[in-house]
Amino acid sequence: MATCLTDTFYPDTARAVVRLLERLGCVVDFPKGQTCCGQMHYNTGYRREAATLARRTAKAFAGHDAVVAPSGSCAGMVRDLYPGLSRLTVGVADRTYELSEFLVDVLGVTDVGAYFPHRVTYHPTCHSLRVLGVGDKPLRLLRAVRGLELVELSAPESCCGFGGTFAVKNADTSTAMLADKMRDVLDTGARVLTAGDNSCLMHIGGGLSRLSTGVRALHLAEILASTEEEPWAATP
Repeated sequence: MATCLTDTFYPDTARAVVRLLERLGCVVDFPKGQTCCGQMHYNTGYRREAATLARRTAKAFAGHDAVVAPSGSCAGMVRDLYPGLSRLTVGVADRTYELSEFLVDVLGVTDVGAYFPHRVTYHPTCHSLRVLGVGDKPLRLLRAVRGLELVELSAPESCCGFGGTFAVKNADTSTAMLADKMRDVLDTGARVLTAGDNSCLMHIGGGLSRLSTGVRALHLAEILASTEEEPWAATP
């Protein structure tokens, strides 16, 4: 499940998920019938429209053993909220995982054979942390990456201020939260910021880019898919 944000703006993340899962022996399918999971509609009060999208998503992914999403927020929407929207979505909700969950809990791996020789810090996104409870799974995966130097944030559980439409409706508050998060990232001395949601990376990475900090925002999947044979150059 690529998610609409990733499919539209960050297709390299979706490709990285496919490369990574296939390297680990999975047979990956990309159902062309998938669209938005409906989270945006649900969060802004369009419950009926969200239910329609939920049923469409359930139909698109019917028959698959697992649905893997590079997004804690979208995975959280499917798993936590779909069953309350339509009984037809229970099956897909039970089989949906955020990427790090699937790797650690389902495949049982933490060392995925990645190589990424850069100083990296990790931002745990709100939905992955609070809705899905992924815990330290992303950190365990990053610690097993050869060449990677992991430096943790001083306040990792603080929200970055994005929150979907929150950043639009409460721009001043969102900007203040972003400033705190960027300061924390810069204090680590990391050259790469990673997370499990491109929405948060878009928000934080955009701020870091506008300040010309030289820190690159990169999805966790792209780090885990990187190998010595196909190294990723961490240059802005």
